[in-house]
Amino acid sequence: MARTIGIALAVALLAAGCGVRNSTPFTAKGTAGCLKAHGFTGVTTNPVKVGFIAGFADKGGIRATSATGNVLTIAFAADAGSTGSTEQAFRSHAPKSLRPHMSDIMSANRNAVLVWTISPKSDQLDAATRCLKP
Repeated sequence: MARTIGIALAVALLAAGCGVRNSTPFTAKGTAGCLKAHGFTGVTTNPVKVGFIAGFADKGGIRATSATGNVLTIAFAADAGSTGSTEQAFRSHAPKSLRPHMSDIMSANRNAVLVWTISPKSDQLDAATRCLKP
């Protein structure tokens, strides 16, 4: 009986949290540890090493390398409304040969703008997205 109540309580708590939307901005500091735990190497939040755009992002920046060598840069804007200017900055400063492919290698989630060196595999993108933390 106690086990049934415990399971029912756990299910109720899980269901209660499913509809909750969180608007707290993601940060470099909160995200870095998760990326390391999910197999990304060379994870750094050092503004000098993450690149110009991510280095000056309001909530920090990250540079990390996936297990397959795909380099990820994340710039954390102040809020979701600021990602447009961050995306535009990445487009403007990308090499001319890369500009036509920016929609393949760049995505945004709330206040985070993710840019890869090549189109990420779905598992890479999923891991990075799940690691975004406040």
